[in-house]
Amino acid sequence: MHINYNSNPVDAKTYDTTRLRDEFLTEEMFKDNEIVTVYSHIDRIVVMGVSPKNNNLVLDDFINNKDFGTDFFLQRRELGMINLGGKAEITTKEKVYTLKHKDALYLGQGNEDIVFKSLESKSPALLYCISAPSHHIHPSRIIRLEDAKVVDLGDQSNANARCINQYIHPDVLPTSQLSMGLTSLKAGSVWNTMPPHTHERRMEAYFYFDIKPQQVVFHFMGQPQETRHIVVRNHQMVLSPSWSIHSGCGTQNYSFIWGMLGENLTFDDMDFVDMNKIR
Repeated sequence: MHINYNSNPVDAKTYDTTRLRDEFLTEEMFKDNEIVTVYSHIDRIVVMGVSPKNNNLVLDDFINNKDFGTDFFLQRRELGMINLGGKAEITTKEKVYTLKHKDALYLGQGNEDIVFKSLESKSPALLYCISAPSHHIHPSRIIRLEDAKVVDLGDQSNANARCINQYIHPDVLPTSQLSMGLTSLKAGSVWNTMPPHTHERRMEAYFYFDIKPQQVVFHFMGQPQETRHIVVRNHQMVLSPSWSIHSGCGTQNYSFIWGMLGENLTFDDMDFVDMNKIR
């Protein structure tokens, strides 16, 4: 498990390219038959890439609960995941869940003995997961792609026409603080979240996918008057502190999973940046 420590925005202004990438970017979120885990002190988020290609993967084999001071991982946490691969089976002590491509699963606080399995050998599951601290038990639930709340934003004239699928969201199901969704840009559109915003009350993580070979996304971050960029490729994840903008521009259209946690669950609680002042 990689442990990421919080960064001060004053210090972050001095980072060169390598330091910026080391602090905020995870270059390989999926490794065959492993659970890649990033534990960040930014709001105590845990991001995982689960790739059970040939073997069942037991969460407890990859998580040292001493790192969290609990008896099991979800004793004081909740967990959300979106499947980007073939059919997956997730087993807990109480129940078995089956996810199709682009289905999501929310596991509430208290779930134990979590095991991940691929159901199609030729098309293994790829489960992108986010966990947040939780102090209330909410019901676990599958959210099918067709059950997500769909929001269409942007337009072709601004090169930002996109479809947002809100899976783990207050309008879909209750959680303690976790929100997750999937955004896909339409052909010919390359910008996401521009004009940009911050939300001092929450952090966010972006996981980019559907980036074709020889294509990249320029992920913009930093304080509005001290912006920086990170070049991102397929299946890479960027952590975004509450003081940072989070926006991207690709060389072609692409998709990303966003996840948020912090003080509230209000999706529209954003501090928009004046485009005349960003620099």
